[in-house]
Order: sequence, then C-alpha cells, then structure tokens
Amino acid sequence: MELLDLVKKHAPVTGDQLAEHLGVSRPTLRSDLSLLVMLGMLDAKPKVGYFLGNVLDTGNRSARLFQSITVREVMGIPVNIPDKLSVHDAVITLFTENADTLLIVNDHKRFVGIVTPKDLLKITLGNSSAAAIPISLVMTRYPNIVTVLPDDSVLSAIHKMLLHQVDCLPVINPNPDVMQLPEVAGWLSKSNIVRLMSDASAAEQGEACL
Repeated sequence: MELLDLVKKHAPVTGDQLAEHLGVSRPTLRSDLSLLVMLGMLDAKPKVGYFLGNVLDTGNRSARLFQSITVREVMGIPVNIPDKLSVHDAVITLFTENADTLLIVNDHKRFVGIVTPKDLLKITLGNSSAAAIPISLVMTRYPNIVTVLPDDSVLSAIHKMLLHQVDCLPVINPNPDVMQLPEVAGWLSKSNIVRLMSDASAAEQGEACL
C-alpha cells in the first residue's frame, strides 16, 4: 500500500525514485512492482514511470479473474513443523524443504504460529545456545498473524498482502469454537498468484490464436 500511495502522490515516478523514497535498492522492489503492474494496480510506461492502474474498474479483466477465483483453488501445501522442534531442526527443515516460511502446529495439529528465515537468523546470530531453543519461543504467535480463508477471493488475499506488506499468507479453516485454534488448510504466496496470472495469460493468448 505504501508503494501505491507513493505512486499516487508522485506519478509519473520511476522505480529508482520509488526505491529512493523507501530507502531500499531498486532490485528489492522489482518483484513487488511487477506484481502490481500485472494485477493492474499500477501502469508502467517505458522511460516515463509508474501510474496508478485501474484494477478496481469492473471492466478490468485481472480484477474480475481474481475476484472469481478462490484461495482454495490456487493455494499451495505449507511446510508445517511441531512447536516443540528446536531452532536447529527448524533451520534444517527450512533449507531441505526450500521454504520461505514455516508454519507451526501443536500436538493437536492446530495452527499456533509462523517463523521466517529472518526470525531464525535473528535468534542464532551471536547466540551459541540458540540451536537448542524450542521454535515456540521464536515464532510469531497466532492470532497476531495475517491469514486468509479457503473461500476468500484471490483478489481479497492480494489486498491483504499489499496492506500488510507480506509475501505470503497462511490459509486456515475457521473453527466454530472461537476459543479453539484453527487448522492449517494451505499456503498462499506471491508465487501462487504469479503462476495463476501466467496460466491466465497463456489461456488468453491461446484464445486469441483461435
């Protein structure tokens, strides 16, 4: 959302100018800018810069596509680990599973938290005893985590990603008992969304060739 606000205030604005405003490097923004352009939230003109797009326009094909598809249809399989696992074993799991984030579950397979590579790096740097620490002491605990439901639209999930500036969202099954922790249903990341867009683009090109 910060990117969209900056473009709204300064359009037309280049990627380098946006990076300077945010105090980051241009490569850091590349994937976010590409995603926003593909979603129709931003428009880009070569040698000119970025403008606000028209994704909320009901005639926008991307908006209609992402509104009609549910998270359930595109979510991936998460990498779950038990909350009693050590930081050492969590780091190994992170690399062996090639995961961006680990979802933490308790003995009853209920969702209790997440841990990211940044969390693990923060706890292990300069801490010789960190390897033996239970992951439950490092994770971000539910409900202090942005989540989505399987039947939410992909468009609403994208809005959550942008609003909270996250790259991925745990998908949970709602529990009728609000006092009980939810179950993990899946995992939605930018990669899932980009893959969906790629498939939609390929299908559109195929239709054009008929």
